Amino acid sequence: MTRRRLTAVLVPLALVVATLTAGGTVAQSQLPRQSPINVTPGAIKIDPSQPKLNVSYGHSDVELEYVRKDTAESAGCTTRHHEETEEANVTPGAGHVTVAGVRYELEQFHFHTPSEHRFGGHADPLEMHFVHRSAAGRLLVIGVPLRAGHKSTVDTVLAKLAPECGEPEEVHDIDLNSLLPANRSTLRYDGSLTTAPFSEDVQWFLTAELTVSQATIDRFQSLFVDGNARAVQPLNGRTVTGVPQF
Repeated sequence: MTRRRLTAVLVPLALVVATLTAGGTVAQSQLPRQSPINVTPGAIKIDPSQPKLNVSYGHSDVELEYVRKDTAESAGCTTRHHEETEEANVTPGAGHVTVAGVRYELEQFHFHTPSEHRFGGHADPLEMHFVHRSAAGRLLVIGVPLRAGHKSTVDTVLAKLAPECGEPEEVHDIDLNSLLPANRSTLRYDGSLTTAPFSEDVQWFLTAELTVSQATIDRFQSLFVDGNARAVQPLNGRTVTGVPQF
């Protein structure tokens, strides 16, 4: 398969059709390998020899909770801090991924609006982040862009949002595997957390997009009316590695 065809498979459609603009603001940290980034074709290097991303996700009950960042503020329950989100905690052991022989346990997944990562300057309405941790404490995060379309398992998870100052929502028997696209091709780069303290040494794996209903997008965006996504950060010479895996 040619480089051009591989790139078309690996990168969401937005990368092909969007205007190539950098977007974003200056980094909130002076560290050089910050996330999220704007992925452009010139930054991508296709490398089929890279180790596969092996996903072992099962079924799990999910506890959807509102993650607060303003608990010390008296008006915290009625305001939205820009780093707050809805976070889905999974049953320990319900899912893991393996890369190059290293196992990373799935801890939780959460959501941002608009998408934190951009493709050719284009942002999708939502982005879902699956946070995994190895026994040595290293983080691996899978980022999945979400756009309006047919309903999916994401709609079930976000059917009722947890209040900022209230009880979590319990969602039963979620097929975690259905929250990832069937095509496991990825765009990989080394980056950071997208919330304070913006720690680096995070392995990022970006996938193709999934769809979610417009009603679910509207519900999430009505809670975070000013968004809860960090601006894209400078690439600083990093390469984004495209790894095909069908």
